[in-house]
Amino acid sequence: QLQLVESGGGLVQPGGSLRLSCAASGFTLDYYFIGWFRQAPGKEREGVSCISGSDGDTYYADSVKGRFTISRDGTKNTLVLQMNSLKPEDTAVYYCAASSRFTTVQAMCNISPFSDDYWGQGTQVTVSS
Repeated sequence: QLQLVESGGGLVQPGGSLRLSCAASGFTLDYYFIGWFRQAPGKEREGVSCISGSDGDTYYADSVKGRFTISRDGTKNTLVLQMNSLKPEDTAVYYCAASSRFTTVQAMCNISPFSDDYWGQGTQVTVSS
């Protein structure tokens, strides 16, 4: 069965850091655009950061640029999001996703994958003092 499994979420104080991981099984991320999305209660889902599994091209939302870093661990077929200088407004459920229907990583993060693309179950990130 093809699946994505997120891990690494938790409770952290403002200014702290978390490292999220998304492990893929049943397929290789090399052939997809992959990324992180988040959704807070009462808010629309937004693209946080996306990366090309083939050439490594990246995109970051303005709200996280300079604080978050997206990367791939190819040996483990895993997507990673390093989150630094966390703010309360970063609180959300974070999902990883993979899609082959987009032509740029910016398009994937701004439009977001369709429901029939690959999605993880999400991991909760809470930033609070």
